[in-house]
Amino acid sequence: MNKKLQAKDLITVGIFSAIYFIVFFAVGMLGYVPLLFILLPLYFPIFTAIPFMLFLTKTKKFGMVTIMAALCGLLMFVTGHTWMPLATSLICGLLADLIFKAGSYESTKCSALGYGVFSIWPIGALLPLWVMRDSYFDYIEGSMGADYAKAVDKLTPSWILLVFVGGAFIMGIVGAYLGRKVLKKHFIRAGIV
Repeated sequence: MNKKLQAKDLITVGIFSAIYFIVFFAVGMLGYVPLLFILLPLYFPIFTAIPFMLFLTKTKKFGMVTIMAALCGLLMFVTGHTWMPLATSLICGLLADLIFKAGSYESTKCSALGYGVFSIWPIGALLPLWVMRDSYFDYIEGSMGADYAKAVDKLTPSWILLVFVGGAFIMGIVGAYLGRKVLKKHFIRAGIV
């Protein structure tokens, strides 16, 4: 098997990145409610697990997951977020790719751990809540209103960031197992995988 990425691999990455990001964006619309905005990192991995696990069945070469992560981070940047989601997506994507490679892109355990790590990347969109708090809350107040900004402020003490990172990782593992179960139950029976 050729270990270098080919055009068909890049097309696969592009298609699944688009599917993943559409699901990601649709779920992100729940963020108009302050509590759901804060909890996004905890439920994103569940909703995006099925397209990602399906992507993983097509992924057999190192770099495909990293490229997908970079595309998602770039889309976040282009749609008005800071550079932080791009940075976290690259880091989490590369680490996840290494984990998937360690399991030859087939190990259930490595798939779950890798997706857990991959699922941490969206926290980059929330990092400004702690890294550049004052200016970010000015931005939130200007775009969503003072009541929304006050609600988010109350829900984001400094210690909660670690809870989100750990929670995103755990929910990624849960999502991976759910995604694999759905794939096995439905997609394989339908002959898609």
